[in-house]
Amino acid sequence: MTTVPDITIIGGGIIGMLTAREFHSAGAQVVLLEKQLVGQESSWAGGGILLPLYPWRQDVAISALVKHSLALYPDLALALHTETGIDPEWNPCGLLITQNPDYELAQAWCETYQMPYQTVAEALLASLPTVLNKPLWMPSVAQIRNPRLVKSLRQDLLNKGVRILEHCEVHEAITTQHRLHSLTTSTGSFAVNEVIITAGAWTHKLLHTVLPSAQLNPTIQPVKGQMLLFDAKPDTLTKIILAGEHYLIPRRDGKILAGSTVEHHGFEKHTTDAAKQTLYNFALNLLPELCNYPVLSQWAGLRPGTNTGVPYIGRHPEFSNVSINAGHFRNGLVMGPASAQLLSAMLSNRPTQVNPEPYQLTAQRCL
Repeated sequence: MTTVPDITIIGGGIIGMLTAREFHSAGAQVVLLEKQLVGQESSWAGGGILLPLYPWRQDVAISALVKHSLALYPDLALALHTETGIDPEWNPCGLLITQNPDYELAQAWCETYQMPYQTVAEALLASLPTVLNKPLWMPSVAQIRNPRLVKSLRQDLLNKGVRILEHCEVHEAITTQHRLHSLTTSTGSFAVNEVIITAGAWTHKLLHTVLPSAQLNPTIQPVKGQMLLFDAKPDTLTKIILAGEHYLIPRRDGKILAGSTVEHHGFEKHTTDAAKQTLYNFALNLLPELCNYPVLSQWAGLRPGTNTGVPYIGRHPEFSNVSINAGHFRNGLVMGPASAQLLSAMLSNRPTQVNPEPYQLTAQRCL
C-alpha cells in the first residue's frame, strides 16, 4: 500500500465485508486483509436464516441488532444485485416452527419487535411426520443465500475501490503507547491508522498475536457446524422449517439445506459420518420426499462462539486505534448490517441506532 488507509480491516467474512462497505460509504479509505479467500469460512458455510433460532430464548442485545438489520436487508440485497449483477437471493419465504412450548414468550417477543406471527392449526400440519407442540408460523422471516451474498459483497467492494488483499495473514504488529502502528503480514508490512478486527472464530488467536501485551482478549471460541445439501426440485419445500434444534431451508432453485450440528472441537472442521447420518435422518423424518433426492454435499464451518451469543463491537479499551466486530456465533448474517452500522457510528462519534453498551469489550465479559 503506497498510502496509509483510514481503516484497515483484518478478516474478510460477512462481518468484515459489511464493515468495509459501511466505512467506505461514510467516506473512509478502506483496505481489507484476509488470510485465505474472503467469505470462505463461517460466512459461506451457514444456512442464511435471517432470524436467530428461537430469539425469545436469547439475550435482548441480540434482538436489538436483529431488529435493525432486518430493516436494512431488503435495500441491501437490492443494492448488491443492482450494482453487481449477483443476486444474493433475499427471500421472505417464512418460517414454520413445529415445536414451541414457550409460546407465550414467542408471542411477547414478536409483538415487542413487530414480527408478524400466526398460530397454526395442527390439522393443517398433519402431513408433517413430526411432533407438534404449539406450532408457530412467522410469514415474514427471510433467508439469504450466503454464498451468493459473499460473492456480491466482494464484487461490490471491488467496484467501490476497496482494496482486498487475500492470502494475507497477519503475523505480528508494532505497538507503542497503547497504539498499533503497523502490521507485518505474509505479503509485507503495512502502516495503519484505524484497525478493526473482524476475524470471527480466529479473533481471540489473532489478538493474542498482534496485541500480546493486552490484558483483555474477547472470549470467542470456534464452534463447528455441519450441513447437508439435497438436490431437490423446485417447490419440494417452500418455507423454512425449524423442528427442535434442526432445520430445513429451501433455496429458490429447489435445493434444500439440512442443518446443523453444534460441536466443540477447537479448529478442527472435518465432516463426519455420524453428523451426516443425524442430519439425513432428521431431514427424511421431517420431509420423507427427500428420500427421492441425492445429497449433493456435506460441509462444516466454524462459528465464532461467545458465552451468551452477544458479539463484541467497539474499541479495544487498551489501544486507541483498535476496534473489534466479532463473536456473532450463529447470527453473523442476521446481525451483520446493524453491527457494521453500529461500529461506524461509534468510531465517527455519530448517534447510534442501537445502544452500544452491551457489546463492549470489558473485563467482566472476558472472564
